[in-house]
Amino acid sequence: MSFGVHITTLACLLLTACGAVDFDNAPVGRFDGSLLVMWVGEGDQAGDGRFVFVPSRTRPLTFYRNRPGAAVTSLRPEMMYTDGGSIPKAGQLFNGFSPWGYAPAYMVHDWLFVARHCLTDGKANHEERKIEGMEFQESAEIIAEAIKTLVVSGKVQKNDVAPRVISGVVAGPFAYQRWVVQGACEGDRVSDEHRREVEEAFARRSGVRAQRTGVTPATIIAEISF
Repeated sequence: MSFGVHITTLACLLLTACGAVDFDNAPVGRFDGSLLVMWVGEGDQAGDGRFVFVPSRTRPLTFYRNRPGAAVTSLRPEMMYTDGGSIPKAGQLFNGFSPWGYAPAYMVHDWLFVARHCLTDGKANHEERKIEGMEFQESAEIIAEAIKTLVVSGKVQKNDVAPRVISGVVAGPFAYQRWVVQGACEGDRVSDEHRREVEEAFARRSGVRAQRTGVTPATIIAEISF
């Protein structure tokens, strides 16, 4: 057994449990468009800010898969809250787990869960209904494909451990519990207040805001384009 496999196995044990995803043989897809990571809610009375994935207005992030027989061949995530990927906090101990390094892959994967929650609750929109026939295992395979695509395209540095651990964790029981949870759709939706903050950030960025609106603009943390 190689050193890399030993480390991956140890990482999975520390991260509660891993499922089975063959990262090495995952097909390479293609990303197009761009996304922004924004911070909203800093001025809320509750004082609790949140990260939001925001697709570009003109070229929204899209992931094109290269897997024959896939339930869905292209994915275009919508605006949503995020924690930077479905990875337990212990995972941050490992090199390569920086949340925004794999942001495009995380956005695709997190959105699959948002869509599944809203399908479960009977509140899915048109875009979310496109994944209605997708099984949990395929959601894990998708993040493996997306991460591998980022590595091959040079968007992230090659790391022999992190992609395999991430792919395994999102195929495990921790992620599955999130996949089947009920009543989560409304909480996944970005609130009207936070949407206004995002709109304000876009307006100020483009220079079209002529006067103050009283809305605190979202803070742009990162922007990734393809």
